[in-house]
Amino acid sequence: IGAGLVTVASPAGALAENAAQLTAIMLREAEGASGLTVLLEDRRFNALVLGPGLGTGPATREIVLAALAAGRTTVLDADALTSFAEHPQLLFDAIAGSGAPVVLTPHGGEFGRLFANEDGDKRAAAREAARKSGAVVVFKGADTVIAAPSSTGEEGRAAINANAPAFLATAGAGDVLAGMIAGLLAQGMPGFEAACAAVWLHGAAAARFGPGLIAEDLEKTLPQVLAAL
Repeated sequence: IGAGLVTVASPAGALAENAAQLTAIMLREAEGASGLTVLLEDRRFNALVLGPGLGTGPATREIVLAALAAGRTTVLDADALTSFAEHPQLLFDAIAGSGAPVVLTPHGGEFGRLFANEDGDKRAAAREAARKSGAVVVFKGADTVIAAPSSTGEEGRAAINANAPAFLATAGAGDVLAGMIAGLLAQGMPGFEAACAAVWLHGAAAARFGPGLIAEDLEKTLPQVLAAL
């Protein structure tokens, strides 16, 4: 997507395993919330993505809160969302205090855990979720809705993306999307625009690859989509 330099923050016990899997991606030790806080003293780490494979529970909540307290542009997905299912206001308050753009990327189940399940109008539900959370909300699905919070008390912007083929419904595809959003944010794109662009590119890459897609195919196909723009 063009981030230029990506670093995985890893617990000490997983450093060797991660090092065996990663080549062009950097690796740094960060043990829990305190370790992440120390790592983020380096201001070059300007955009974060947390959640996929992180585990659910208090430890993840503390890591997310540490990231938001550091005032970095942040994408929260998967376990980072589920960990606040019983404490949504704690997350929303931390987003408000962050002072940096935050993007939430829930699928339907994760959305229901953080926000009231609203029947009918998905766009209205996403807009309300953006208002409550103070974050850009990417309500994923075949018709992904991207909604931005409004600072004026009026309805925020919303976009509906309709280019997602059915074979995107494969494990890990949403994790790739979270990384794509973070990569655009790292380059300085505003939160709403980064979310909209990444969702469209995600669908376009999947459509270009075709049936049989697995998550790893998205990153390999993305450069072809970018080159064709």
